[in-house]
Amino acid sequence: MSFEYNKNNKTFAQTLRANMTKEDRKLWFMFLSKLPIKVRRQKMIGNYILDFYCAKAKTAIEIDGSQHYESDGVAGDKERDEFLQANGISVLRYSNRDVNENFNGVCEDIFRKLQPIR
Repeated sequence: MSFEYNKNNKTFAQTLRANMTKEDRKLWFMFLSKLPIKVRRQKMIGNYILDFYCAKAKTAIEIDGSQHYESDGVAGDKERDEFLQANGISVLRYSNRDVNENFNGVCEDIFRKLQPIR
């Protein structure tokens, strides 16, 4: 299924893809890009740019930096998650700290949640 997106975000999504955070880069190059199921980086859906998106599983994977734990970030993530869930997309969220301190656990959790889809 294809989702409409805000075309004004295209350049920003390309910039994010070219300048991924170290946690996004680690997860992408060491795990997600090697999965037997296709995962895209900086996927635009509606007014949002998802860190990672698996269309077959209808699952977004978000890696949250510290700004996501401030009041504006929490409110924005809640709004985003509600929009995605209303469109049948589940959201998996992990913190930068999770990726840095429990990388194998994050990968195992993602794999387990995507496994029934493969």
